[in-house]
Amino acid sequence: MTVNAGDHAPDFTMPGDTGPVSMADLKGKIVVLYFYPKDDTSGCTNEAKGFTEAATEFDTIGAVVVGASKDTVASHAKFRAKYGLTPLLGSDADGDVIERYGAWVEKNMYGRKYMGIERATFLIDRDGVVRRVWRKVKVPGHVAEVLAAVSALG
Repeated sequence: MTVNAGDHAPDFTMPGDTGPVSMADLKGKIVVLYFYPKDDTSGCTNEAKGFTEAATEFDTIGAVVVGASKDTVASHAKFRAKYGLTPLLGSDADGDVIERYGAWVEKNMYGRKYMGIERATFLIDRDGVVRRVWRKVKVPGHVAEVLAAVSALG
């Protein structure tokens, strides 16, 4: 399944290091949902730190940033503590949410094909409609681009 702009965002509930994370609890808020491969790796750390640095701007607009990976709740807690991260971090250990958003994809590294999480971000409006999708995200400049799109929704 793939989620595109204009689609209704698939519902989800995931355990998180600060408590459950669910679309139902975020109803009426702008949600930035981003999927990333692994806690405490360079790209994922830089992305999470970028969202943390822009937390005040996202809060001012009324947007909630949620990161999700297959890492455990305990891994998320260590990741948050190590870098002082602010996004909610959801643990999608079975990959159900990742698959529903179409972020579980075939990857190719050095000629070896395998399945993994695509770095992807979904901007969901207050009515639960996906307004923008970024796939194959490159970390540099991404948070600023997402913040500009969130500001436009404001």
